[in-house]
Amino acid sequence: MLVWLANYLTQIDSGFAVIQYITVRGIFSILTALMISLIIGPWMIRRLNSLQIGQVVRDDGPSSHFSKAGTPTMGGALILVSMLCSTLLWSDLNNHYVWITLAVTLLFGAIGWVDDYRKVFEKNPKGLPARWKYFWQSVAGFGAALLLYYTAIGPAETHYIVPFFKDVSINAGILFVLITYFVIVGSSNAVNLTDGLDGLAILPTVMVGGALGMIAYLAGHVEFSEYLRIPYVAGAGELVIFCGTLVGAGLGFLWFNTYPAQVFMGDVGALALGAALGVVAVIARHEIVLFIMGGVFVMETVSVILQVGSFKLTGKRIFRMAPLHHHFELKGWPEPRVIVRFWIITVMLVLFGLATLKLR
Repeated sequence: MLVWLANYLTQIDSGFAVIQYITVRGIFSILTALMISLIIGPWMIRRLNSLQIGQVVRDDGPSSHFSKAGTPTMGGALILVSMLCSTLLWSDLNNHYVWITLAVTLLFGAIGWVDDYRKVFEKNPKGLPARWKYFWQSVAGFGAALLLYYTAIGPAETHYIVPFFKDVSINAGILFVLITYFVIVGSSNAVNLTDGLDGLAILPTVMVGGALGMIAYLAGHVEFSEYLRIPYVAGAGELVIFCGTLVGAGLGFLWFNTYPAQVFMGDVGALALGAALGVVAVIARHEIVLFIMGGVFVMETVSVILQVGSFKLTGKRIFRMAPLHHHFELKGWPEPRVIVRFWIITVMLVLFGLATLKLR
């Protein structure tokens, strides 16, 4: 929105042209989303408390979680509001990638909101039935995938690159739609599975989102993309602002979500943020790098798959409890130790993912 205003004011004073720079708007998008979160966060927590929108704790979970029952949930709405306001304020709204990422984020947030609503008001820990949750995720995921496929204006937007190989580019054709669907839906559910401890999911999401913003900027810059031998995707650089709002809103939410949490993200936040990471990675053509940087999300998801598969096939469990963070809790690790160690792992994986840009 401010881009339009800056274009007009530049005719009066050339100093306003600075707002047109993506890097400048990216910085201000972070600060704006952060300030919105910090300002409205206390009010939202009080509001959630007054409405008795408290967390429903599974009776088969770690006993240390029973004290968390009643803590306000659906706090992910705070993240989404902050991201929406800051994105609309600082983005170039003529860029179709901005609208696609916003639409995907808000649609998955709406699915999560329904899931949280059923958990909170109907006192059903399972929330929205899995078949309906995956159905609506599939509708949103396939819709985004088809839109990205049919609006692509060059082969770089649908070809797949492989880290460490500068000359490998795979044309998936119509399979791009299916792969994109799995990336978006898979990323959404992976973040949701990770969101089980105070601050465990939000900071890795912030770190991965910030790194994806850097990659999107490089992919959307002709000279940088040519130098790094990565696909040039015209307009992808504008996602720096969207990723910046994710970083700012996420850090603002972490202010209230850090151990011991004053508010929980809920599915409204976790499903939305995971989908946001997936769609940005697809647009920037770095899905495999997302898989690397989001290794914590991946291992949490794999632990659930292995646990369920092992129990159905052999009647035995591999882990004391899945997702993986609960396994370490039941081994006696204090919750803060699990959280911080998972954060440290994410830092290393994000750095490794960024290193793949040059190691080709």
